[in-house]
Amino acid sequence: MSDIERVKCLIIGSGPAGYTAAIYAARANMNPVLYQGMQPGGQLTTTNEVENFPGYPDGVTGPEMMMQLQAQAQRFGADIRDGWATKVDFSEDVKKVWINDSIEIHADTVIISTGATAKYLGLPSEQHYLSLGGGVSACAVCDGFFYRNQEVVIVGAGDSACEEAHYLSQLCKKVTMLVRSEKFRASRIMEDRVRNTANIEILLDTVTEEILGDGNVVTGVRVKNNKTGELTDIPATGFFVAIGHKPNTDIFKGFLDMDETGYLITKGKTSKTNIAGVFACGDVQDKDYRQAITAAGSGCIAALDAERYLASK
Repeated sequence: MSDIERVKCLIIGSGPAGYTAAIYAARANMNPVLYQGMQPGGQLTTTNEVENFPGYPDGVTGPEMMMQLQAQAQRFGADIRDGWATKVDFSEDVKKVWINDSIEIHADTVIISTGATAKYLGLPSEQHYLSLGGGVSACAVCDGFFYRNQEVVIVGAGDSACEEAHYLSQLCKKVTMLVRSEKFRASRIMEDRVRNTANIEILLDTVTEEILGDGNVVTGVRVKNNKTGELTDIPATGFFVAIGHKPNTDIFKGFLDMDETGYLITKGKTSKTNIAGVFACGDVQDKDYRQAITAAGSGCIAALDAERYLASK
């Protein structure tokens, strides 16, 4: 039989959304308990430089920023713990959450900030340069600035890929877009936008074979034409992957409303889910912006919504 702990506010997941929710909840005397999840600090821990978060005029590394947010939450009394949620039961007024299949938490309110995981191709060379922060990224808005006046490659065929390719085209000398089939999956208006951008070259029926580099940074991309089998090396200093994100919401299925891709649905401008007392913030419910600053803002909203819910009880 598992141990049972009763808490006023349980936060599942960390990152800018979770830590900000913890800061606000702690200052409101909600005694929040936060479990950091399988990637403490979230996706930003894999980001080398963060230059677009307000308050850091000289920039900051992702891991350093997350450590500072965690310390700020702890300063106000938030209980930050290692571990991740493995099962939930939101069928009753008291919300039940199991941590690591061994600790049972009964919570008056639950704030979900489990985030989303970027999809990558899975190539060893891709993962190598991703881990080094040496030229592989899944966020053009986050990292495009570092490739100003350089040549980059982006892979993807949907609306997001087109949007990111167009964004990069305004910063980079040349953008090569790789589409694995003979046509886009994007809407016609988004496809037309990239086709009509002079410095975007589109390669259809083309897949990535390998990310080339000197061991530390990316220097090019080897691609293969699906029809001819021909291999081509494309010079590039950056490789952007835009093939989608997977929200980390599997354990909430059957309880919380989600869209077709698994993002949690919140009501209007609030963080409220379809279950009273359960709130969602950050990338787990935001498939459009996915920025640290918007995640932090939604974490604040979730804590305020949770505080008001408890006050109403």
